[in-house]
Amino acid sequence: MIVAVPAEEQKLDSPLCVSFGRAPYYCVFDTETQKSIFIVNEAAQSPGGAGIQAAQDLVDANITTLITFRLGENAAKVLTTAGVSLLKALNLSIADNINAVLGNKLVALDAIHPGFHHAH
Repeated sequence: MIVAVPAEEQKLDSPLCVSFGRAPYYCVFDTETQKSIFIVNEAAQSPGGAGIQAAQDLVDANITTLITFRLGENAAKVLTTAGVSLLKALNLSIADNINAVLGNKLVALDAIHPGFHHAH
């Protein structure tokens, strides 16, 4: 499983970013190798459609699971069409959320919204 988590900082003990599309980074964790990398969210500065572009970038990075607090419907469509599982984040660190997914303690994300089109 390759898990992505929106991150405020490039540290496993940092909190998750509450915004999916505008997160500065994504932590990508491979459950087979137990290794994580942080990638810069190039879409974060986009004037519009940041969530859609970020979703496509993560699909291109071959993620299988996304842990997040909420997600716009267009980004959700990109991810689910690609077969990515969407899970609801806990208000804990990135590492704690990764451990929760490994222990099957996370539930399906239900906070899908119309998106914050052009809202900054």
